[in-house]
Amino acid sequence: MMRGAVQSSYDNAELFLRVMDTLFIVGALIASVLLNKGVPGDHIYMLITTALLFFQVGARFWGLYDSWQKLPLHEEARQIVIVWCAVLIALLATGFALHVTSDYSRISLGLWSLMVPTLMVVQRAYLRHHIERNARQGVGVRILAFVGANRTADRIARQLSNRMWSGLRIAGVYDDRAAKRLNLRDLSLIGNFDRLVRDARAGRVDFVFITLPTYAEQRIDGLVRDLADSTASVFIVPDAYIFERNQVNWCEVAGHPIISVYDTPFFGVNGLLKRIEDVVISSFILLLISPLMLAIAAAVRFTSPGPVIFKQRRYGLNGQIVEVWKFRSMTVTEDGDTVVQATRGDSRITPVGAFLRRTSLDELPQFFNVLQGHMSIVGPRPHAVAHNEQYRALIHGYMLRHKVKPGITGWAQINGWRGETDCVEKMQKRVEYDMQYIRNWSLVMDMRIILATIFKGFRGQNAY
Repeated sequence: MMRGAVQSSYDNAELFLRVMDTLFIVGALIASVLLNKGVPGDHIYMLITTALLFFQVGARFWGLYDSWQKLPLHEEARQIVIVWCAVLIALLATGFALHVTSDYSRISLGLWSLMVPTLMVVQRAYLRHHIERNARQGVGVRILAFVGANRTADRIARQLSNRMWSGLRIAGVYDDRAAKRLNLRDLSLIGNFDRLVRDARAGRVDFVFITLPTYAEQRIDGLVRDLADSTASVFIVPDAYIFERNQVNWCEVAGHPIISVYDTPFFGVNGLLKRIEDVVISSFILLLISPLMLAIAAAVRFTSPGPVIFKQRRYGLNGQIVEVWKFRSMTVTEDGDTVVQATRGDSRITPVGAFLRRTSLDELPQFFNVLQGHMSIVGPRPHAVAHNEQYRALIHGYMLRHKVKPGITGWAQINGWRGETDCVEKMQKRVEYDMQYIRNWSLVMDMRIILATIFKGFRGQNAY
């Protein structure tokens, strides 16, 4: 099932905050002992284990992680203090019952008691500040438009306008009726439904909320199909017939339940977490493989004429064209309107290139593309621009795979769908797996794909 962008941001923010809170509890205790010129001993492990257990129980009881960006910061800080005080009381009671309180330094415990909630509140304040600052500066801001002018659209727009952290800017509403027939308060009329489809295909609209009434079922279905040839995230205000559609999911925006049809998981907090993952892991990998990359570069340079790095235009996030780097593996560097895929025994492939392509070592320079922000470590593999234009006309919903950054490895690749696509059915399977990744993305799924790539390699049999 597809998860809504805003709702999945909450889910992954919860995982991120749980990990950070655990590190704060452990790190602050060790730091407080060292600051008090003590030496962490075996007794600290029991204190850490007990504190973590009590904190997780308290956090669940008070719904601490459910409040992420749903409550003002001061209310969330109050919850943190309440949960942490409850943990300290439980620890003291346990210590007295076991007669072990004398084993711990009062100064160290005092420092620890103050450091933990402070770090937790500062962490949450920073995340909120980072997202809101980017929104004010236009960084990561996405354009939202409504389809169907009514009170529901007005109400959602009014409430979203007060949520800077959402990263959404309200453009207005599309409706086939004339402006004088509409009773708009917080929305302005942009144009009709045909204008919506043109704007979405041109990348001028990122999010579409369809608020049309129940009797407009055919019109909604037509809009949904037309918007599949764009990278816009499409949501439908709940209607009975929507449950007959596949791959949809409930989510909530500004207190209103909506249905996610086409969506991206990398929005808000999720986008920040994905970027942190990409920068940290790609930097670490580049440090490890730099000697290997130098050796490959030398082999390519001295075994065939031409550049070491082959740069090809590909479709990136939201269908924008980016340059993807690879070690040159052919005697040609095709990047025009017609690009011929490599086949078995292709005469254009150099001897060194054949080995590089078979082992995927030709793709190592793409870790620099990740640092540039043009790609991710995990995501749908990018195709040449010519191939995108070819397949978007043949496969319904093909462009939806561009709702996320292209990746060095992906769910389709580790499941065997890599290399040559000599028939439409093979590309359909690749797109199917790419959409599974987009619908079900999580940090854990990314780690699974990375580990599968490292230890199992690509299982595709048609990479030449």
